[in-house]
Amino acid sequence: MEICNCFISFRTSSNFYHSGIHGIVRNSSSVSASPEKARVTISEDLLKESEKILEWKSVCSQVSTFISTSMGQSLARNGSIPFGRSREESQKLLNQTTAAVLLPQSLDFSGIEDITELVSSSVAGELRTVSELCAVRRTLLSARKLLEQLEKVSVDEDSSYRYTPLLEILQNCNFLTELEHKIEFCIDCNLSMILDRASDDLEIIRSERKRNMGNLESLLKDVSTRIFRAGGIDSPLVTKRRSRMCVGIRATHKSLLPDGVVLNVSSSGATYFMEPRDAVELNNMEVRLSNSEKSEELAILSLLTSDIAESESEITYLLDRILELDLASARASYARWINGVRPVIGQESCGGFESDKTEDSLLVDIEGIRHPVLLESSLRSFSSEAQSDFPVPIDIKIGCTTKVVVISGPNTGGKTASMKTLGLASLMSKAGMYLPAKNDPKLPWFDLVLADIGDHQSLEQSLSTFSGHISRISKILEMASKESLVLLDEIGSGTDPSEGVALSASILLYLKDRVNLAVVTTHYADLSNLKEKDARFENAAMEFCLETLQPTYRVLWGSTGNSNALSIAKSIGFNQKVLDRAHKWVDRLMPDKQKQRKGLLYQSLMEERNTLEAQARKAASLHSEVMEIYHEIQNEAEDLDTREAALKAKETKRIQQELKAAMSHIDAVVRDFENQLNAGHPDQFKLLVRKSEAVIASIVEAHRPTGDYLIRETEDSSYVPQIGEQVHVQGLGDKLATVVEPPGDDGMALVQYGKIKVRVKRGSIRAIPSSKRNAAITDPRPKRMGQVRRTLVQENQNEEVPYGPVIQTSKNTVDLRGMRVEEASRHLSMALSASQSKEVLFVIHGMGTGVVKERALELLSKHPRVAKFEQESPMNYGCTVAYIK
Repeated sequence: MEICNCFISFRTSSNFYHSGIHGIVRNSSSVSASPEKARVTISEDLLKESEKILEWKSVCSQVSTFISTSMGQSLARNGSIPFGRSREESQKLLNQTTAAVLLPQSLDFSGIEDITELVSSSVAGELRTVSELCAVRRTLLSARKLLEQLEKVSVDEDSSYRYTPLLEILQNCNFLTELEHKIEFCIDCNLSMILDRASDDLEIIRSERKRNMGNLESLLKDVSTRIFRAGGIDSPLVTKRRSRMCVGIRATHKSLLPDGVVLNVSSSGATYFMEPRDAVELNNMEVRLSNSEKSEELAILSLLTSDIAESESEITYLLDRILELDLASARASYARWINGVRPVIGQESCGGFESDKTEDSLLVDIEGIRHPVLLESSLRSFSSEAQSDFPVPIDIKIGCTTKVVVISGPNTGGKTASMKTLGLASLMSKAGMYLPAKNDPKLPWFDLVLADIGDHQSLEQSLSTFSGHISRISKILEMASKESLVLLDEIGSGTDPSEGVALSASILLYLKDRVNLAVVTTHYADLSNLKEKDARFENAAMEFCLETLQPTYRVLWGSTGNSNALSIAKSIGFNQKVLDRAHKWVDRLMPDKQKQRKGLLYQSLMEERNTLEAQARKAASLHSEVMEIYHEIQNEAEDLDTREAALKAKETKRIQQELKAAMSHIDAVVRDFENQLNAGHPDQFKLLVRKSEAVIASIVEAHRPTGDYLIRETEDSSYVPQIGEQVHVQGLGDKLATVVEPPGDDGMALVQYGKIKVRVKRGSIRAIPSSKRNAAITDPRPKRMGQVRRTLVQENQNEEVPYGPVIQTSKNTVDLRGMRVEEASRHLSMALSASQSKEVLFVIHGMGTGVVKERALELLSKHPRVAKFEQESPMNYGCTVAYIK
């Protein structure tokens, strides 16, 4: 057999060091090189029991829902998601998770199959089938597309370095592109068949077989048709029996095929399946060619199987890296599901050096963390918009100088759950997972997390509850190292209280010198007193509401809690006589000073908490008010700029229009002058000149700003604003503000505008103009008859006259033109009397000889109902506007 020359036999020259996830050993393997080899024999079982106690497998099961490959699914469901074997490895896993979180879209793992067993059996010489070879090709192709997807995202993004941790996973992989193309060339995976081009011999054999089969089928069709015409069969029938082609014929007509070979008979015996004599050699050829084809196909499959076996190390390494990438992607999806945040692990949380450890720095600083297993039911029951209050988030604050934490409090108060939460947080951070907490949780990297929680009673091993605990604690003490976390629940319970306290205290004193951190729960008050003798001990208590007699599940770090057993018994309706007798025993057993001290400590702690909560609310309120003032100032500034720009544009356009109108008016006067001069008598020249000059002068006067508009309050250097006085402030856009503090020696005054209080220079403050000077200030801009004017008039310094827009209508206009003085006076008086309060009256008196205008202005100045009057506009001398009181 000879493979087509376009593909040569693939041989790998790479020799990768295999250290993939499949080869990762649990944490205990990291200590195998230490002198303490004896403890390695029990480490695996102890670690598995601790992980089982802390429900690590449940967390792995949660992550498994986000895993894409069957390899990862199997690993997660067995609770075997790997941990970092050092702080650097855990940090690397966290970097991978962070990079996966930042991906714009999830990675595509479709097509990836677990071909580990397939490759192993190929090495053992087991021949691969067509479907199995296609599985290898799909996996290699999908792995290469994963790398291409990552590279494309890195190129598209501005900050490509953020995806480096993911690219590094695949950077040393051999994707065996030649083997993939070789399988593709030889096999059609859609039809699950070996292609003719796989080898020259196969192509020739299939060509010969096709030609021979064509001749055979043509011969049999002719024979079957002849039998049908002779009445030997109901319809022509060509079929296959005993791997040979033949025709169907009635038993009564078999003589139609002399020398034919009977290959088979129908169940009724009525039909024979016979091979005609002429078809024997063609059938023999078909059998030979078919056998040759199968042999050639087996040879091709054997060669491809050999190529796979020779690439075992590369394929296994590639699968490990794909699994690592899949787990990183799953951790990222899990982080988004729990709304997790990245933890800070390692000695950085304590400054990095022993000398940096102070009482104020924290070894563990986790805020608002929820138990991840308990959180699952909440996440599945509530949407992201309506989060459940279960489980209660807790804060874990442990100082760098602390070695042992003693948690006390009532049963069902959350001691064990809080301790498990810390243990799970440590395991999750080691495995590169985000935590369901707030802000930036900080905790050390622990080489071992050893836990003794629950009842270890065993009838088979003759262990009582106490014996089970002590047996497990003994193993923990043997295994624990300077970087370990030890969690002990209800230490010393199950035996005589006095001996239990003594043994427990001795165990804790032993642990403080041999572990990184130990957290224990207890009902023994004496263990809480260890803090007074050694600063490396710390106390914590589970909060208990005495009003509702219910636990709040919050941890009070640095305080000691009571069991509240009698209060809980009372709340469930326990016999009062029994409770009274129990209280008497408590009074005898507990010294008065100790009882009083605990009560005062608890009361002081509650008061301090209430004070802190009040301060937090006040700070939040102040922050809200400051932000509101900030946005108000920002909006006001933006509005001032907008209005200023619009006003400038409007004024520029108006001035241009008025200038154009004035020029047009003057040009018309000049043209009229020239026309009259040409048509008139020379004696009229002087009269015509005077008349034109008068018209032009009136135009210039109409477009000159009035004196009132130019009047500005003369700045008085001796002016001193007083408290409560309203003033104009230039720095606030000449707005009115109230003086809060008068100017001091530095010349700065404090004024308030709305909610804003600001200090301004005395020179930027102007007093409000007096009523006489402000009463008749009008807009100097020329306006035509009927144009809307808005004028606010002050009756005195503190009260504004509420006149609306000045709009001329037929109802508020009296026309005196053409009347005599007496008649005009009578009409004007009647109009003034008929006008309503706070209205305006347009008096059209014209110019003429000026007698009617003079009489009208005199009457307006004396009439008791007229508050003031003014010329309708600088361009209109024939109309006066009167403001009715």
